Amino acid sequence: MELESILQVIQNKNILVTGATGFLAKIFVEKILRVQPNVKKLYLLLRAADTKSATQRLHNEIIGKDLFRVLREKWGAGMNSIVSEKLTVVPGDISREDLGLKDSNLREEMLSQIDVIVNLAATTNFDERYDVALDLNTLGPKHVLNFAKQCVKLKVLVHVSTAYVCGEKDGLLLENPYHMGETLNGTSGLDIDSEIRQVQEKIRDLRAEGLTEQAITSDLKDFGLKRANIYGWPNTYVFTKAMGEMLIGDLKENLPLVIVRPTMITSTYKEPFPGWVEGVRTIDSVAVGYGKGKLTFFLCDINAIADVIPADMVVNAIIAAMAAHANQPGEVIYQVGSSMRNPVKYSNLHDYGFRFFTKKPWINKDGTPVKVGKVAVMGSMTTFHRYMTIRYLLLLKGLEVVNTAFCQYFKGTYVDLNRKIKFVMRLVELYRPYLFFKGVFDDMNTEKLQMAVRENTTEADMFYFDPSCINWDDYFMNIHLPGVVKYVFK
Repeated sequence: MELESILQVIQNKNILVTGATGFLAKIFVEKILRVQPNVKKLYLLLRAADTKSATQRLHNEIIGKDLFRVLREKWGAGMNSIVSEKLTVVPGDISREDLGLKDSNLREEMLSQIDVIVNLAATTNFDERYDVALDLNTLGPKHVLNFAKQCVKLKVLVHVSTAYVCGEKDGLLLENPYHMGETLNGTSGLDIDSEIRQVQEKIRDLRAEGLTEQAITSDLKDFGLKRANIYGWPNTYVFTKAMGEMLIGDLKENLPLVIVRPTMITSTYKEPFPGWVEGVRTIDSVAVGYGKGKLTFFLCDINAIADVIPADMVVNAIIAAMAAHANQPGEVIYQVGSSMRNPVKYSNLHDYGFRFFTKKPWINKDGTPVKVGKVAVMGSMTTFHRYMTIRYLLLLKGLEVVNTAFCQYFKGTYVDLNRKIKFVMRLVELYRPYLFFKGVFDDMNTEKLQMAVRENTTEADMFYFDPSCINWDDYFMNIHLPGVVKYVFK
């Protein structure tokens, strides 16, 4: 693989970034501005009614974040002028044709000037409404691709997906594309146009029944889960992401296309500083729930691999792949994770949480520290269901009997407990595949990309993404968990 200087490839280029207010997108924008201030322009597509509200989002949700403090220190008083020169906000929506662009002059400028598109827009909610997930994760990439085909100077389209499009497969999971109609369980009949028609019909039927929006949302979440399960995917998120990959792979023609599949993304490892994170991520909510003393047990295969990768490494891989495949027709897939080169197990995460919160206990609102201890680990769903039956479901059944005897006197208590139990059971079912995951993600393409960066450029230290260099003990104890406590649960 030939790869000239990554910085030279980026220099004087116009880059469109979709999903610009997202976690990875912000890190991408900051990195480009910091290491290559001679980038010509970054067009940031974000959902907004107009340019004014888009600009407000830029300053409140992107530039105003602590993530950009290194740049603010570096540029000082010149920060605002550089931002206005280098960043152009684009009010739009990838769920619409032409990305929902209303400004025809801006549209023509983008079509004539854009060199690179990085599609980071998505909904990552495992329990999303099916229509919303289809719009953003399946049709969104198609609309981005169609826009890319109209860009006369376009050199490469990078689409960020997820490694977990593999569903619950085990063993070595290869960097292979998904073809139209391919399913995980061999069930035939997957047709994306049909999925779209079915969800539209479902919405019409639900509205005809006069249901509330809340009831419609609940039904559409169930419908997405049902459709995903039919073809072997465990949830709506990975199902719609897989279909998004299918669509752009099928429609790409001669366009240079890179698909990046990260695993579970965690806080920054080094840049712009260690430990920056945003949003509640699965393992983080578990860690802080434990730290606050609210978690009474862990549900997972303690020996399973938790495939985590720091966000700055994912962004570096995106930038390196972008440079390597500029003007190279064809499709290539990069899986960016740690399970192949430097695996960390759930048993390690369990240990890190205990040690961290013992050393630095969570302080309650009343000023008292929370004392944590080793908690029980439930290593199977059977054990979990037995626990829930003994601890809660028998209580619920008893409450139902008492409630009937006392003329619905305890109805409020019953309804509240029933709702909480259903919520927990649904949440566990959604995350179960990842708590008992048996796969290892092959990263041969990613390794070749790392070798190309090391051998052909002097920028390997700048664009690092080799997980084998990470000391997980140091990372979790001194970088990630302190970052989560500071930025997510402050």
